[in-house]
Amino acid sequence: MIERAFDQYANKYDEWFLKNANVLASEVALVAHFLDNPGRSLSVGCGSGLFESILKKEYKIIITDGIEPSQGMAEIATKRGLKVTIGSAEETDYGTEIYDTVMFNGTPSYITDLQTALHKAFKTLKKGGMIVVLDVPKESSYGLLYNLANEIGTWDHEYFEDAKAPNAYPITFIKESKWRSTPEIIKMLELSGFTDFEFAQTLTKHPAYSDEVVEQPIPGYDCGDYVAIKAIKK
Repeated sequence: MIERAFDQYANKYDEWFLKNANVLASEVALVAHFLDNPGRSLSVGCGSGLFESILKKEYKIIITDGIEPSQGMAEIATKRGLKVTIGSAEETDYGTEIYDTVMFNGTPSYITDLQTALHKAFKTLKKGGMIVVLDVPKESSYGLLYNLANEIGTWDHEYFEDAKAPNAYPITFIKESKWRSTPEIIKMLELSGFTDFEFAQTLTKHPAYSDEVVEQPIPGYDCGDYVAIKAIKK
């Protein structure tokens, strides 16, 4: 189960991001892009709370609550100031019309029944509330590399020589994922009732070079390896 993998390697998750500091900074900037004054907010699959702690420190953006299935990750996130409920995105009771913002940051690929999780997000949002969904798209350079690495089972293959990131994402986490395309996630959001879509993206360089500079978000979802989708509950 995925929570067991993240329990076992909770510290390695943060270590990977900290080794890829410019990738981390680029992704945090994208997360912050749509989160001006998020109000009472929920991070679904908050992990270790790394992103949330950086958002608070560097952007003055406060994410109040989190849901996380991994006990190890949840403990770290709690120490970082999040109020964390331990449970899965599909099964946890979020409550009804109590949040202003719900965020799925990098978690859609780890949620088996994403449609159910998005339905729950819609119900827990107040009218006029916002959802922000961020992930590596299946059609992106990273997504294609990750799927290939998953099929082969290792980064130690000639296919990846000079093609993967110098500090590649651990195979342990890749094996637990299911990457979805941006159009697929848009359709799921529409089916859950969301409207008024906006898009932003980052990590537009090839994976081998994406940690060389910090990128600021740009509109759209046609060239970024990390994409943010914003939508509203009317």
